[in-house]
Amino acid sequence: MLPVTHGVEYTKTMMLLYTVLLVAVGILPWLAGMSGMIYLIGSLVLNLGFVAYALRLKFYDRKGLAWETFKYSIWHIFGLFVVLLADHAATVLAA
Repeated sequence: MLPVTHGVEYTKTMMLLYTVLLVAVGILPWLAGMSGMIYLIGSLVLNLGFVAYALRLKFYDRKGLAWETFKYSIWHIFGLFVVLLADHAATVLAA
């Protein structure tokens, strides 16, 4: 809907800004003490990969990249849950 009302370039800019914001939100569980270093490292790796996709989409767009970015977003959320689960399991096993 956003590309129809505001244009493709504006949409790409918003995607990049929201992705950068996602990096900050993604480390909140660690900042709040709800997770450990495993989550922090995994979250940063996954989120920086997402930022790389958003940067490429904004500045170096090519055919099919938007679809690849969407697919990465699905794997990104899955990966965050796996990392969160692994962090929790490591905490439980260490206790």
